[in-house]
Amino acid sequence: MSSLANQTDPRRPNKIVRYKPPQAGTPSDDPTPDYMNLLGMIFSMCGLMMKLKWCAWAAVYCSFISFANARTSEDTKQMLSSFMLSISAVVMSYLQNPQPMTPPW
Repeated sequence: MSSLANQTDPRRPNKIVRYKPPQAGTPSDDPTPDYMNLLGMIFSMCGLMMKLKWCAWAAVYCSFISFANARTSEDTKQMLSSFMLSISAVVMSYLQNPQPMTPPW
């Protein structure tokens, strides 16, 4: 009976590859936090320089996404500076013009 089971077994033992977890020093596969961090900084600078409130709010949104998708091993100083830059863009845009935000369209 066991010889019959060995003959009908479709698995190939020479094709088995043991799983090896990725090393700790390799870069992450998901670039979303990095892109959102960069986009947040760009929106922050546009919000600060051009006094566009919607850019400042988009920067806060991107910073939250970057923070939510980041790994614990990533640089927290850069993420914190991006978040503080976006908050300062919102604060500065409302300090100069406290009127409610008008839609960009």
